[in-house]
This record gives sequence, C-alpha cells and structure tokens, in this order.
Amino acid sequence: MEPITAEATTTKPQQSRTPAPPPDPGKGVAYDEDFCLWAERQVKLLREGSWQQLDIPNLIEEVEDMGISRKHATVSNLMVVLHHLLKYRFQPKRRSRSWRLSILEHRNPLMDDMEDSPSLYHHAQMEFEKAYRRARKLASVETGLKLSRFPEQCPWTLEQELDSEFLPE
Repeated sequence: MEPITAEATTTKPQQSRTPAPPPDPGKGVAYDEDFCLWAERQVKLLREGSWQQLDIPNLIEEVEDMGISRKHATVSNLMVVLHHLLKYRFQPKRRSRSWRLSILEHRNPLMDDMEDSPSLYHHAQMEFEKAYRRARKLASVETGLKLSRFPEQCPWTLEQELDSEFLPE
C-alpha cells in the first residue's frame, strides 16, 4: 500500500461549466430535447390558435398522462390515509400527532383534487377497496401486527375517510 502524499491528495481544479444559453422561446423545440420549453411553445400556439403547428401526438400523450397521474395520486393518498387510520385504530397507545398530521396532509389534497375534478370522487369510490387492501398490508408490516388483526373489509366509508374530523376510536 502506497503512503498518501501531498501530491496524491491534491485535487485538480475543476473547470466551471457554464450552462448553455437558453433557446429562443419563439422557435420550436423538440419534445424530447427540452420538455418545459416544448410545453411553453404548445401553450403559446394554442393561445394563438396556431393549430397546424401544434405537436398533436405528444400533446395527446401528455394530456392523457396528466389524467392518469391525478388518478394515481388520488389512490396513493387514499392508501396513506387508510394506512394511518388503521394504525390509529389498532395501536391506540402509540397514537401521535405525526399520525394525525399525516392523515390531514393526505386528506387535504384528496379534497382539493376532488373539488377541482369531481370525477376523481367516483374514481376513489371505484378504487377504495383496493386501496384498503394495500393499506391493510402496509399497516400489518409497519406495526408488526398480524394481517388477520385488521378487518378484511374496510370498516369506514369513503366519506369518513375524507372527513377532516373523523378519527376511529
């Protein structure tokens, strides 16, 4: 093993990298080159009514992905709230402000999203039992309690889960 010398420990001066100059927002840019600039350009074209210049295939994909993303976020938030409600209900001696805070932090975007897009409420109803099954497994793993300790069917309604005042006893 070679001894460490001052020569071995000196570092080379790093060359500063300057970012490339920003592209001209008035010119088109490819979807896969700079997404943000591409999106700004599409918005500008839509506002101007320049339909022929729009990147329709990628716009369709992005709009579709936005809807899917909102649905996934809804189910994810449902699952987190259910997970914490289960812990709250089945571990009363371990109840904490952080659990209540987490419940509230995930209820708020659920309510906001459903207010903005009422169809997400219907989606939440459709996915409620699946979200509960996943939350039940998460709660079992996290708490160390047997899965059978938690009810197979969700003991609460979607309305209770969304109610900012509801906490199971």
